[in-house]
Amino acid sequence: MKINEVEAQVGITKKNIRFYEEQGLLSPRRNSENGYRDYGEGEVAVLRQIKLMRKLGVPLEEIRRMQAGGTVADGMRRHLVTLERERKSLEQSIQLCQSLKDREERLDSLDAAALLEEMEQLEQTGTTFQDKQKQDAKPVRYAGAVVMALLTTALMAAIIVLMVWAFVQDPAEAPPLPLMAVLAAIPGVIILGVLLALFQRIKEIRKGEEDDAKNY
Repeated sequence: MKINEVEAQVGITKKNIRFYEEQGLLSPRRNSENGYRDYGEGEVAVLRQIKLMRKLGVPLEEIRRMQAGGTVADGMRRHLVTLERERKSLEQSIQLCQSLKDREERLDSLDAAALLEEMEQLEQTGTTFQDKQKQDAKPVRYAGAVVMALLTTALMAAIIVLMVWAFVQDPAEAPPLPLMAVLAAIPGVIILGVLLALFQRIKEIRKGEEDDAKNY
C-alpha cells in the first residue's frame, strides 16, 4: 500500500505519517524492488492507534511507552494528571476573564501590566494560560505562499506568451510547431505544479501541522 492510500484510509497527512516514522513510532518495510515504503494493515492499525491517542492529547513520548509494552491504563493515568492540571489552568483563565467582564472597563484604561504580573505569579504555581501569539503569524505564512506562487505563475505565463509571440511574428524562423507545443507545455506543467503545491501548503497551514509539530 502506498502512502497516498494510507493517507486516504486513515485520515493522517503524508507529512505527519513521515514524522511518526522519523520518531520511531512507525516502521514500514521497504519494497526490495524500488526501495519505496510499503505499508500494510499493521501500519494502518498503528496509525489509527496514534491518531486516537493524539486526538486525546496524549504526547508522543507516552505513545512510545505504550508501544514498548506499557499498558494503556498506565498511560492514561499519567495523561489524566496532565489533563487535570490543564483543567485547573483553564479554570484560572475563566476566573480571570470573568473578573475582567465584571469590571466593564475599556481596553485603553486597563492596567495590563498589573494583570500580566498577576498571571506570571499564577504561572509560577503551575498555571498555564493559552498563548495565541503563535497563531498571529499564520496569515503571513498564507501571504508568503500565495505571493511566491503568483510570481512563479506570472513568470511561466510570460514565457509562454513570449514563445507564442515569437512564433506568430516569424513562423518561418521558429522551431516546428510540435516542438513549440512541447516547449510551451513545460512552463504550463510548472504552473500546474506550483498551484498544486500552493493548495497543499494552504491545507497544511489550516491544519496547523507546523505548530503541532513544535508541540511534539
